Amino acid sequence: MQSAEALLEIIHERGTRGLPLERLYRHLFNPALYLRAYGKIYRNDGAMTPGVTAETVDGMSLKKIEAIIEALRHERYRWTPVRRAYIAKKNSAKKRPLGLPTWSDKLLQEVIRSLLEAYYEPQFSGLSHGFRPGRGCHTALQEIHRKWHGTVWFVEGDITDCFGSLDHSVMRSILAEKIRDSRFLRLIDGLLRAGYLEDWRYHETLSGAPQGGILSPLLSNIYLDRLDEYVEAELLPAYNRGERRRPYLPYMRAHKAVWKLERNGQREGTRQMRRELQKLPSRDPDDPAFRRLRYVRYCDDWLLGFTGTRREAEEIKDKLAAFLSGQLRLRLSEPKTLITHGRTRAARFLGYEIVVHHDDTKHDRHGHRSINGAIGLKVPMDVVRAKRGPYLRRGKPAPVLARVHDSDYQIVMRYQAEFRGIAEYYQLAYNRHRLGLLRWVMERSLTKTLGHKHKISVSKVWHRHRATWQTPAGPRRVLQVTVERGDGKKPLAARWGGISLARRTTPVPVSDDLPAAWRKRPAELVTRLTAGRCELCQEYAAVETHQVRRLKDLQAGNRADQPGWARQMAKRRRKTLIVCRACHDRIHHGTRPRQEPRTKAPESAVR
Repeated sequence: MQSAEALLEIIHERGTRGLPLERLYRHLFNPALYLRAYGKIYRNDGAMTPGVTAETVDGMSLKKIEAIIEALRHERYRWTPVRRAYIAKKNSAKKRPLGLPTWSDKLLQEVIRSLLEAYYEPQFSGLSHGFRPGRGCHTALQEIHRKWHGTVWFVEGDITDCFGSLDHSVMRSILAEKIRDSRFLRLIDGLLRAGYLEDWRYHETLSGAPQGGILSPLLSNIYLDRLDEYVEAELLPAYNRGERRRPYLPYMRAHKAVWKLERNGQREGTRQMRRELQKLPSRDPDDPAFRRLRYVRYCDDWLLGFTGTRREAEEIKDKLAAFLSGQLRLRLSEPKTLITHGRTRAARFLGYEIVVHHDDTKHDRHGHRSINGAIGLKVPMDVVRAKRGPYLRRGKPAPVLARVHDSDYQIVMRYQAEFRGIAEYYQLAYNRHRLGLLRWVMERSLTKTLGHKHKISVSKVWHRHRATWQTPAGPRRVLQVTVERGDGKKPLAARWGGISLARRTTPVPVSDDLPAAWRKRPAELVTRLTAGRCELCQEYAAVETHQVRRLKDLQAGNRADQPGWARQMAKRRRKTLIVCRACHDRIHHGTRPRQEPRTKAPESAVR
């Protein structure tokens, strides 16, 4: 059996060289790929969420992998319809449909995703940043901030219902160009057309990929890579011309007049002339021989930066809309596809406001205007207002009563984690200090929550938990809760505060070297599962995994009323336990016997 890492590196090499893939379906018979996939996704919150069946990651075993492979070998695997749920859209009253697959489908999707990612990743455009290793929102925003100097117009693009509108025939034709394996293509067709259950009624999926599926983001990237190719091959060469703008004649005439006066010693009045000179552009802003077009995409959101006229910006927008509808059968969202003048209004992309700076009074040490045309990234004020809403009542900070029953440690940890997540996401914004208002509201809400729990005042909360914490920026006053632990262990500490709101100008280095990532040690859980030893009775037998959703579901400590398996998991701080079938029966059903194990694939997979 070939190792998963070696196999993925071979496929990656073919993708780097642009060679077609043949006989890809046979690689789905490799158990090492399934063990690697299991070690990667078992931690996900959705691993314990059932689909249309009760199957979850709990009970995972090597026999389940064998059953999936056996069904695939004889082309009997059938994708189960996803269970449809709805989640609220960000800043909208509408809800987004979410597909919840069964665990076997999730596992197989992760295997397929790893194979396709290894092949397609080196072929993707460098201008695409969504759902790719080593890339993300910050890399897309850093690209805009560093390389889009002098942009005049922003074209904000959004595709209407991208995941739900992917055309199956177009998707198959794109995959068939590089993948020469009809069995693999039929398997992907089955996934796309598996349908969904809503209120336990079956619905066909005539287009789209289920949002929420493990494979859907990669399929959307493969699909929209055609858009990247069109922009790079057609639009960028057509709308990029000229090395530099020509000199602006009114500026050159005024500059020459000032120079002549100063050369002749007539310095009186030249100071005011130089002030007026600073208000004129040195290069012609309307030079018809100079144009610049830049592009970046994150999943189905894309942004164009154009230096030229508005008429040309509208022309570019129309060409993109025609390509999407004609070639990819997608439609631009008119309310969200906007043309914005960068110096007068802010464009919105990935939750940031993007502006073009212009201030003739800002100079460098040589007297040159220093920020004109530079790109600025900002925290939107409406984001700050929305984030502080859950901590306000009647416009004032208030306790969050739903958290009163948690421990002090958990309350402080949760507040700190929520604020840290927001502050870290907006680390590139030059007005990051705006989050100080959110920090103040959350701090007051936190102290009021603790005060409400213990029936004390806010000042007494600070008196009880005030501490000083040494941060990279120096000592900071924080609110700290410690939990003592026995056996000579260091106490646990939860802190509120100490997060700097200074802008981070140095980008965090990221690595997108896929082969290096594959060579990491396998997940410890996989090693324990393949060892074949029950961690309760210590017998060597056919084992499977018992898993809980979260550690706090287990009662802490060594109380006598706890079962042995719970004490062991709580003590080792693990959500998983490798057990034999008899021990797993006792965990779930007491002493009742369990049915004989299935030696074939589950009914959801075999028909």
